[in-house]
Amino acid sequence: MRPVRGFILAAGLGTRLRPLTDERPKPMVEIGGRPMIDYALAALADAGVQHCVVNTHYKAEVLEAHLAGWKNPVVTISHEETLLDTGGGIKNALAHFDAPFFVLSGDSVWQEAVEKDGGAQPGTLGQLAAAWDPEKMDILMVLQPVATMKLTKGVGDYDLGPDGRAVRSLLRQGEFMFTSIRINRREIFENAPEGAFSYLTLLDAAQARGRLYGLVNRGAWHHISTPEDVRVVNAAWESGEA
Repeated sequence: MRPVRGFILAAGLGTRLRPLTDERPKPMVEIGGRPMIDYALAALADAGVQHCVVNTHYKAEVLEAHLAGWKNPVVTISHEETLLDTGGGIKNALAHFDAPFFVLSGDSVWQEAVEKDGGAQPGTLGQLAAAWDPEKMDILMVLQPVATMKLTKGVGDYDLGPDGRAVRSLLRQGEFMFTSIRINRREIFENAPEGAFSYLTLLDAAQARGRLYGLVNRGAWHHISTPEDVRVVNAAWESGEA
């Protein structure tokens, strides 16, 4: 079954994006004239997601005001008085999920692939859902080929085996970068620690079980980390080159 729920990570401090994040959280920084979180929400809606949980912390009031009344998907706020990191934040909201669900970052910005004849490919999240197999997967993540990242810096987080299983490159010299777009089983959190912890520990555990898989993104994905990244991607967006 296709996931009908999603989680967006949006609680971080955005320190590397300062001064753009002095008065707003990172997901509210604009790319192409829209806050970055809007792209994640729109992608979830296009994939048929009906309910999304968004965690907040830094400048939470700005993000929560922006999301107030959002209906497609319906948004629930999971506020963190203390930051719980990328794993703890999801586990803190686990009561909202009873089946595999999408996880995205609030700064996920990408363009969908286009067929040679100009037609649209199935959306990235639609492709992810179609490839999802809970019988053999605990996590299926979208990976971006580093060689295709022309606007922002790519890091070689993973390599892929011929069967689609992902292997983390400890020296970060792999062929693919982790986009933070994924589907995961809720059960992977059952033995996770309480409080703050990194989702990376869950990725490594899934890999050790042989249940971590990757899907290669055929479109463009941008790693927004610094004000220069924002400037470059916005310039390309405005010129139609992004």
